Amino acid sequence: MATEKKPTTIKKYANRRLYDTGTSTYVTLEDLAAMVKRGEDFVVCDAKTGEDITRPVLTQIIFEQESKDGQSLLPIAFLRQLIRFYGDSMQMLVPSYLEFSIDRLTRDQQKFRDQVSQALEGAPFGEPTRQAFQSLEEQARKNMAVFRHALTMFNPFGLPAEPPAASAEAAAAPAAEPPRSDLDEMKRQLDELNKRIDQLSSKG
Repeated sequence: MATEKKPTTIKKYANRRLYDTGTSTYVTLEDLAAMVKRGEDFVVCDAKTGEDITRPVLTQIIFEQESKDGQSLLPIAFLRQLIRFYGDSMQMLVPSYLEFSIDRLTRDQQKFRDQVSQALEGAPFGEPTRQAFQSLEEQARKNMAVFRHALTMFNPFGLPAEPPAASAEAAAAPAAEPPRSDLDEMKRQLDELNKRIDQLSSKG
């Protein structure tokens, strides 16, 4: 019977060097980033204490990637809002929502890739491309609706309960739209993506 492959153990020493016990070689954060992209699972532990420090190391990898020109994925508005959630009563819900959203994006990424590819083959960076990003915007809108619905189940945390009539109307509706401010923020981010695409088009 096939056995499930265990994650590779990466040891981090006091001098900040990372040692891959699977290949018996020292590695860098870039190497770990490449492992993640290849789908290779690993855990990072402190070589002295044995403490699991995978989370801070992965966070450091993201910081390194965000520092590279043209590779940033996290909008400033998103980072600010994420910081605001620390210590907030809704903090416990944020990880589940983010996991849900990234899982949906991962499962649907081929569809979005195909849409962008078709746009590039036709009219470069034209209406088809905008439609692809609008699909992303629509998915984000649906995720927000699901997230807000989940929040209403945690009314003890200070979220206002909807009146019975409003709840019935919400149940009949296909999906509740997020607040106007959220929609505006999504549109702003979409506009930024379109501007980046136009810049790439002009460079080409």
